[in-house]
Amino acid sequence: MAENAPRTYSYKYPHPAVAVDLAIFSIREGALCVLLVERGVEPFKGRWALPGGFLRMEEDLQVGARRELQEETGVEHAWLEQVGAFGRPDRDPRERVISVAFYAIIASDRIELRAGSDATSARWWRCDEVSQLAFDHSEILARARERLTDRVRRSALALQFLPAEFTLSELQHVHESILGEDIDKRNFRKWVTSLKYLESTGGERRGGQHRPAALFRARPQAGTLSFDEATDMPESEDTTRNARAVEAAYRKGFNEGLRALRQRLEAAEADLRRAAK
Repeated sequence: MAENAPRTYSYKYPHPAVAVDLAIFSIREGALCVLLVERGVEPFKGRWALPGGFLRMEEDLQVGARRELQEETGVEHAWLEQVGAFGRPDRDPRERVISVAFYAIIASDRIELRAGSDATSARWWRCDEVSQLAFDHSEILARARERLTDRVRRSALALQFLPAEFTLSELQHVHESILGEDIDKRNFRKWVTSLKYLESTGGERRGGQHRPAALFRARPQAGTLSFDEATDMPESEDTTRNARAVEAAYRKGFNEGLRALRQRLEAAEADLRRAAK
């Protein structure tokens, strides 16, 4: 067969259509949100649904999911992970459709919403305010949230929600928004600083009446690591250099203080000897 010749299919068994559906998450106005589209065509016209579409014949699953992501948000590169396959026979009244679902994470500063061809509008919804969705998308969303929560508990994935530079308070708020629980500030900062995936930018963010907050950035690949891996990461060159400088300054101060103490002790002993004579 010639390289560019169209393929022919002659399977004797009926085969279903394959779709990709996306649970696209972002932190908006302090809450975990998901992108939904209002369907403009039947079935479920007027109902809200997860964005997605049918897989093209030449596409790999990841390629199809990234195409749908780019069409809905304008973002080409974002964290994307497969959630699972959904294939209940009656999930789509049009025909037999199997959907492979993904979840995506987009930092709030990287979004340009636009509705797809079968949707009338697209908007962000707080996850705790989403009602019954079209098709079986409520089930897909619930599964995606479970996967996201589990990954945030076990890895540095929360970094994917943040811009390139962020404060520790912003990182803590991402964890709280996803896990649905308050976290003690002191314990959180002690825990985060024990991990080696963050490094200071040397800059500060000023705003309102609060004192300036130090800015941090993630080291390369940090957002994909487990916490064990993040803890065991080798120090970056800048971090190592800074740590050595701090250690050298500490040693210098300690030695100077020790010398001064010895001098005072020697002077006191001399005074005692003179007084004894």
